[in-house]
Amino acid sequence: MGNFVLVPGAWLGAWAWDTVAAELRAAGHDVHPLTLSGLAERRDTGSWAGQQTHVHDIVDAVERRDLHDVVLVGHSYAGIPVGQAAELIGDRLARVVFVDADVPVDGESFVSGWPGGAEVEASIAANGGSWPPLTAADCAGQGLDEEQIARIVAGSTPHPGATLTEPAVLARSLGELPAVYVKCLLDGPEPPPAAAALLQHDSWALLTLDTGHWPMFSRPRELAALLAGVGAA
Repeated sequence: MGNFVLVPGAWLGAWAWDTVAAELRAAGHDVHPLTLSGLAERRDTGSWAGQQTHVHDIVDAVERRDLHDVVLVGHSYAGIPVGQAAELIGDRLARVVFVDADVPVDGESFVSGWPGGAEVEASIAANGGSWPPLTAADCAGQGLDEEQIARIVAGSTPHPGATLTEPAVLARSLGELPAVYVKCLLDGPEPPPAAAALLQHDSWALLTLDTGHWPMFSRPRELAALLAGVGAA
């Protein structure tokens, strides 16, 4: 069995993985959900955090716990620090999984690679350097029921703005990594262009889930089963 390191997307903490983690543990896996600096229960310890802070959070969690055979999972924004961390942990990595995620591009930031990047930057500037947390309207049309939406909104915290505006740093092509991209179809049928390009590499595979952008809430058991399958491959 591998070690699953689960990294949530913007605004969320380790708590977002509770049901997925429970399913994986019940199947005999070791699971390590992370909260990145400046978010959730770590909100008061890293509001200053930049993107490399989040990369370090992930690498440190793997190395401090001396984890091997790591299946490193990043959702949404977290794909950017996860992709950078994946190449830094070297032979500890078994596979990296991007769940409806952005992927890092050397020299590019989250906002520079996102169609709504200018609006995100303006929102960060207007809100004291943080990206304001999710609202119920942001979650509409993503296969979530009212209880699931309420849980996401209640648990969301402002996201440190510098993590979204600082550029990624890659030493080599992510195409060299063993990787899986999971596309959540209610959020659009195709991966973003940077991920689509990487999926041309033989070491990358594409899987789909018939749900929205937050599958750890809308389809946690299906997501856990998918991840378990990836870990066993």
